[in-house]
Amino acid sequence: MVLVDKKILLGGIAMLAVGGALLGYLNSTVPAGHAGMTEEEMLDLMIREQENQNMNTLAGILFGVGFLLVLISFGARRKNRGSPKKLEEKPTE
Repeated sequence: MVLVDKKILLGGIAMLAVGGALLGYLNSTVPAGHAGMTEEEMLDLMIREQENQNMNTLAGILFGVGFLLVLISFGARRKNRGSPKKLEEKPTE
């Protein structure tokens, strides 16, 4: 039996799915230029490329945090709410 915190695991899987979908979409819609563009069109293209790169970075961070949550969920232990706390007894001298 593997100790897994299901809430953290499901949250991590959801973040992985959303981050992966965003990465796939953003990589498929890279803005492209063409020959003979005016100065205004080149400036607009550069702005769209920078926005795409920034969104790609954010999607990568989301994917990475989701992956870390999945890993953390395998080491997380839940507190036993019904069991009494263990008290240490001091040895008598």
